Amino acid sequence: MLKIKKVALGISGGVDSAVAALLLKQRGYDIQGVFMQNWDIADEKGFCSADADYKDAAWVCNKLNIKLTHVNFVKHYWNEVFCTLINEYESGYTPNPDVLCNRNVKFNHFYKFAINDLGADAIATGHYAKTSFGPFLEKYDPDKSVRLYCGKDWIKDQTFFLCQVPQEALRRTMFPLGDMMKPQVKQIAIDNGLEKIARKKESMGICFIGSRKFQDFIREYIEDKPGDFVNVDDVTTVGKHNGIHQWTLGQRTRIASLPHAFFTAKKDVEKNIIYAVKGTKHPLLHTNLIFTSQPFWIHSRPESLELNGVLECQFKFQHTKKWVDCQVCETDKGLIIKVNKYKRAVTPGQFAVLAKDGECLGGAKITNTGVSHFSLYYLENRNIKKVSPILNKYVKKEKKDESDLTDNEDVKMSAVNR
Repeated sequence: MLKIKKVALGISGGVDSAVAALLLKQRGYDIQGVFMQNWDIADEKGFCSADADYKDAAWVCNKLNIKLTHVNFVKHYWNEVFCTLINEYESGYTPNPDVLCNRNVKFNHFYKFAINDLGADAIATGHYAKTSFGPFLEKYDPDKSVRLYCGKDWIKDQTFFLCQVPQEALRRTMFPLGDMMKPQVKQIAIDNGLEKIARKKESMGICFIGSRKFQDFIREYIEDKPGDFVNVDDVTTVGKHNGIHQWTLGQRTRIASLPHAFFTAKKDVEKNIIYAVKGTKHPLLHTNLIFTSQPFWIHSRPESLELNGVLECQFKFQHTKKWVDCQVCETDKGLIIKVNKYKRAVTPGQFAVLAKDGECLGGAKITNTGVSHFSLYYLENRNIKKVSPILNKYVKKEKKDESDLTDNEDVKMSAVNR
C-alpha cells in the first residue's frame, strides 16, 4: 500500500472539487489546494472567469482550513492546448479542448508540480470517475498498472475526458467522487456549510469562450475566409460562410434565404466549401463506420485485439451521449470502428472513446468516417452498379428495423431519390 500523507487537490471553485476537499479532509490527509489558472484573457466585457473562480476556491479553502496555491499554467495551456485547437480548426477539424487539457496540463504539468514542487504523495480531482486503485488509492499496487472505470453517476461520468490520461499520473490520482451521484455531492456541500458553492451555476461551455458566440470568439484568432454553402442534393450554392473553421458537422447553418433548415454535413478544406443538407435527419449526417488515428490505451492493448483482431466493446464520441455497442479493428494507421447504431454528425477531430464492462479502455482522434447511408442509396437509386457493390463490401447493411439505425428513432433511412 502506498503511504499517503500529503495530497494536492485541484480546486476550481466549483462544488465537485469543494466536496472532494471535504472528503479528503475528513480522512485526515494533509491537503494542499491548487488553483490552476489556464486562461487569463478577458472577454469583450472585460470579464475573466478565472478571477471569480479563484475567489470561490479561496473561500472554500478558508472555510475548510486548507492551504491554497495559485499556479499559472497559462503558457502551458496556450502552447499545448490552444495552439493545437487553432491548427485543428484551420484544418477543418473540431477538436476537444477538455481532453487535451486533461492530457497535457492537469495530468501532466499539474501532476509534476504537485509531486516535484509541493512534495505531494498523490493528487486528487473532483472528476466523476473511478480507478482500480480505489477512490483514495487504498488498493494501490506498485506492481500493477491502474485501470480507469466509469463513475457511478452515468450522467456526470467524466471518463470520456480522461481517455488520454497517462499511467504515471493516473496511478497517483484520487477520485473521491467516483462512487457518488451529483445530487448527493450537492447535499453534502449544503450540509457542511458550502451552500454558497452548491448553489453556484455550473459552467457547461468551453471555459475560454464564455458567453460569446463561437464564431465571434474564433474570429479573434483565425481570419475570416469566405466560401460557399453548397446543397449536396442538387449541387447548388445556397449561401455564404465566413470560414469552415466557424462550423462543425451537424450544426444548423441558419441561412436566412432558405425556407427550410439546412445543416453542415461535410467540409472541403481545399475548396473552402461547406456541403449542407436539408433537415437534421438527412442520411448524409449518419454513419456507422469511423476511422481514427493511433489509439491511446489507458491500461494496455485489449487482449481480444491480440487474440482475434476484433474488439467487442462500446463507443461514444460525445460526453453527453450513451455508450453504443461496436466492433473495433486496429491497423498500423489507427482504428476502424463499426458501431451497431448509426450515429449522427460523427465529427473528425473529436475523440472516439471506448469502454468495456464499465472500464474506459482509451481513445483516439477521429480522422474520418466511412461511407454514409446517403452515399449508398444515392448510388443505388441512380443504378451506378459498378460502384455500389464495392461500397457495400465496406458497409454491410443489416436487416434491422429502421428505428434502430440512429439516435433519432423516427429517422427513415430510405433511398434519397431526387
